[in-house]
Amino acid sequence: MGDTTFKTSHWFDNFAQVHRFEIFAPSEGEKVRVTYNSRLTSDGLIEKVRKAGRLEGLTFAAKYEPCKTLFQKLQSVFAPALRMLPKAPTAPNEVNIGVTMSVNFPGYTSTGQAAQMPRDNDGIKSFCTKTDAAIVQFLDSETLEPIGLARQEVLHPDLKGPISGAHAKSDPITGDVYNFNLQFGGQGTFRVFRSSASTGKTSILATISHTTAYLHSLFLTENYVVLCIWNSHFKAGGMAIVLKNNLIEAMEYNDKIPAKWFVIDKRPVEEGGLGVVATYESDPFFGFHSVNAYEETSADGVKHIIADIPAYQSLEVLQAFYFDNLLSDSPKAGQVQGQWGNALAPRYRRYRLSDIPKEPRKDTRRTSVDFELHRNDTPELPSLNWSVFTKKHRYVYGVGDSGKSTFADSLLKLDMEDLSVKRWSVHGQTAGEPIFIADPNSTDEDSGVLLTVVLDGIVGKSYLLVLNAKDLTEMGRAKVDGVVGFGFHGLHTRAGLGPSVSTNRDY
Repeated sequence: MGDTTFKTSHWFDNFAQVHRFEIFAPSEGEKVRVTYNSRLTSDGLIEKVRKAGRLEGLTFAAKYEPCKTLFQKLQSVFAPALRMLPKAPTAPNEVNIGVTMSVNFPGYTSTGQAAQMPRDNDGIKSFCTKTDAAIVQFLDSETLEPIGLARQEVLHPDLKGPISGAHAKSDPITGDVYNFNLQFGGQGTFRVFRSSASTGKTSILATISHTTAYLHSLFLTENYVVLCIWNSHFKAGGMAIVLKNNLIEAMEYNDKIPAKWFVIDKRPVEEGGLGVVATYESDPFFGFHSVNAYEETSADGVKHIIADIPAYQSLEVLQAFYFDNLLSDSPKAGQVQGQWGNALAPRYRRYRLSDIPKEPRKDTRRTSVDFELHRNDTPELPSLNWSVFTKKHRYVYGVGDSGKSTFADSLLKLDMEDLSVKRWSVHGQTAGEPIFIADPNSTDEDSGVLLTVVLDGIVGKSYLLVLNAKDLTEMGRAKVDGVVGFGFHGLHTRAGLGPSVSTNRDY
């Protein structure tokens, strides 16, 4: 067999690769040493593509010729792809999972078996990658070799839907992890669940019947999970995925349908949980990444929930990530920027869910918007100090898109007190997601550093950049002799032991 040429067309369908930087504390008088290794965690899938000459199954955005009958589609796409794992054994490296990462996810062993026992945080016991599917890939934390796969059904038998949020949320106090599972049907079934760090047991907090939608993340406060079903609805209850073989063409944005917000008690029923306590609606929008949410009590004792998110006015941003629309030397890139313009960029928006009841209410009320920021002042891939997660925060960090290029063109620090913005922007340098690492010797919310991987477009090589989180000035960099491909999200873990191994706000 000769060489096989295979090209993917959308950024979200890149074959997964995990990169690992290790920063060593220097001895006195020595420089900081940084090592780097990476691994294709989907190399088994790449080999299958090489042999077959094509990629089988569900993707986010890849477009296929309609060369199969509907019956064949139902058998070869709907059953294994939407269920995520075929009945026949699948090697851990034969899946494409690489959006977010977690350490010591409760309820799983290091290779993905059920583990209903207290989570052991004495070091990194398990390391996994996640995506918007209800499947998790487990890796060796040092070599990055794939060593296991698991469906969410391992956590609870009712979590049998194929879709979930790539960004689960972890409680900063208990370590419990919260997410949702979506099962397709005429009306979708969203099951919001908690995986307990103290027991390893997973409980269903609420079961919600609603139009199916692509949701990348959710919100968490001190006492509630907030699931917002925004306007990225799957056509025909999800069956359109069968016909299109991808998610993006199976979605639609209907600006006549409001976004729906469900406020859910974080406690399971056996601990006194009340399930869905309130329902709200807002004007339609689309989102990727929730920033933070917290509870606020007014002078008259009424509780409100504040929820921050970069909000989009359509689904056009998903189309923009086709490579023909994204690469700066593509003839279509400038045309797309001109055609869609501001629709491609989000606006930082603060929603207010007022008068959270003490007992469940059946009616649906409106949210309000406290403010919305200009695209130039809106950080995407947002990061903040883990210590203020689920609390009122002041600073948010992220990548910025002011329209100067076809990709992110800066890093931003947004001050919520006066809505001012600090920027890091260097010609020819494109930074990825910034990860905030707090200074353990300071209580200032912005005392710490940002870690980000930057592509030097002039020399064609990448480097790990360390910025002072207070003023975004450079503190150091570690150069890589090559390109580190742009991915999605990162995770920082401490070398020391203790309950706070992860300093990333998301699981």
